[in-house]
Order: sequence, then structure tokens, then C-alpha cells
Amino acid sequence: MKTSQAFRAWGSILAGRAPSLSIEITKECPLRCPGCYAFDTSHLGPGMTLRQISDFKGDELVRRILKLVDRHKPIHLSLVGGDPFVRYRELEALVPELDERGIYTQIVTSAFRTIPAEWASYKRLYVAVSVDGLPAEHDVRRKPATYERILKSIAGARVYIHCTITSQLARPGYIEEFLRFWSARREVIKVWFSLFTPQRGSVDAEILSFEQRDAVLADLMRLRRMYPSLQMDERTIREFATPPKGPKHCIFARTTATISADLRTKITPCQFGGDPDCSRCGCMASMGLAAVGHYRFGPITLKQIFMASDRIGKTWNTIRSRIQPEPDIAPGPTPFNIV
Repeated sequence: MKTSQAFRAWGSILAGRAPSLSIEITKECPLRCPGCYAFDTSHLGPGMTLRQISDFKGDELVRRILKLVDRHKPIHLSLVGGDPFVRYRELEALVPELDERGIYTQIVTSAFRTIPAEWASYKRLYVAVSVDGLPAEHDVRRKPATYERILKSIAGARVYIHCTITSQLARPGYIEEFLRFWSARREVIKVWFSLFTPQRGSVDAEILSFEQRDAVLADLMRLRRMYPSLQMDERTIREFATPPKGPKHCIFARTTATISADLRTKITPCQFGGDPDCSRCGCMASMGLAAVGHYRFGPITLKQIFMASDRIGKTWNTIRSRIQPEPDIAPGPTPFNIV
């Protein structure tokens, strides 16, 4: 995080706004990936799943997302799903609008559809392609977004590769082979890794043992010196060994608002929803911000500044909401003609 972005984030927090906004822009996805947190029965809380809620499309979706963005005024926006490229026509309308607003935008996709090469001209846009390991594992888990299809979809584009490491991928030499393959692709800017984060009490086959976590972190520490494409510094990797004790101790959870595909339901306590097992948290964003939080300004840390500011901002936001409640988004005209 640049110093200028940190100060902008601080101002947002003091104003009672989350500097980071994540929106599930659709409930639809052509994949059925094992362990997907978005479609977990715990994600939205008891009695409701992502596939059961109503979502939007066309001009209505574009208008409502821009309305949310203008209300929250985020510094950083993540468009997730489902898979956002189910709504690719809407994305083509949204991307220039978000760029004009000066918002850093990340779109997370399986790359089952072609990523427009012209998007590389947007300096604030990051397209993250989710890849679940090497072809033998990935193609089974993520069909129809197979390696063959991904390589066709990213041709001529500029993308980040994100892999969530599960127990199936935590074997000697695997991560290095993955890095070697993707680092050689000219379309790839950087490679990110997260570790699979389970819900508390779950027994998913994807869960890494603590011994596997330690081995993976040791491997990443070694590989970061060998592969410049690996966007994980030493501080961030070390944070995975001692993740925040809970959402109230997590800078990412405290400073990111996550909204589901009905564009009303807030997902808490963080993007995973439900009751995540924070002792096994493997969220790259959480660990990256935890590492930033250790920077000191004299006798205090950036985390202490953010947390104090968050308390002030939330207090002010509570007072403000009592005076002037946030209105629901009502139907209205839109300048876009998508459908």
C-alpha cells in the first residue's frame, strides 16, 4: 500500500466509510468448484445461500453498482461472484465508468470467457484469474474453465494469477512447478497465493493441516527469492503463521465492506461470511494488510491508527444513520444500453 493510499484510507475510515468495497455482482457461475466459500451454506448466514437470492443484470445492474460505489466512495473495489464474466456486457460498461472515478478495481474470474486485451490500458484495473493448481488438479475442479480455455481467454491481456493452496496441492515441489509455468507466460503480471480458509468446525478435504501450512510457508519464503513474479514479501508470508485472532483484530475485515448479489445483503464478518476459522485463515489480503499494520509512526503502529480511526468512524456513522438513514436503491433511468 502506497503512503498516499494509506492516508486516503485513513480519511475514509474516519468518515465512517470502508475504504475497500467487495461486491458479488452475480450469483451465477458456470463452475462447481469444491470448497468455494461463496456457495458454502454458511456464507450468507442461516437459511439463505447465494443461489437463492435475487440478482440483477443489464442496465439495472450497472446503475445499482455505480450507485453503491458513489455512496461508499471506496478507494479499492473488488468485483466477484459467482463469476463476474457471466455479466461481461455489464463489465464492459462498468470498467470505463470506474476508471473515470479513479477507483482501483479488481475483477476476479475463472477466465471461462475472453478477457478484453484493451483493458490493459486501464492502469487502475486488475484482473485476477483463479487457478486451482496444475492441469491435473485444476481441470477436474474447474471444468469448463480448463487450462486450455484459460490460456485462450487471457491471450493478449494482462492478468494476475491467484491460487488458493489446498491440502491436495501442499506437496513438495508443487508450488514451484506452478510458479515456473505461470511466470513464463507473458500475459502474467504477478502470481498470488492464499491458503484455504475453512469455516469453524468444518471437515473439508481442502483444509491444510498445521504441518502442511508450515511447509507451504517455508516453501514460499524460499521461492520468493527465486521468482520475481511471486507478489508476496517476507512480512506477508510470516503473517500466515500467526493470523489475526478474529475479525475484530483483522484490518482487512474491519476496513472492507462486502455486499452480496442482491446488492443489499452485507456479508459478515468478512468476505468469507459465516463463522470462518481465523486460526486457519489464509486470506492473502488479510495477511498483506496485517503486515502493513506493523509499520510504525513513532511509538504507535499503523494498525493502532487504523483501529482507533475505525472506532471513531463507526461511532459517527451510527449517529449519522439515525439522523439520515441510507435510502434503498430505487429503480431509475440509466445512461447504459446493454441488453
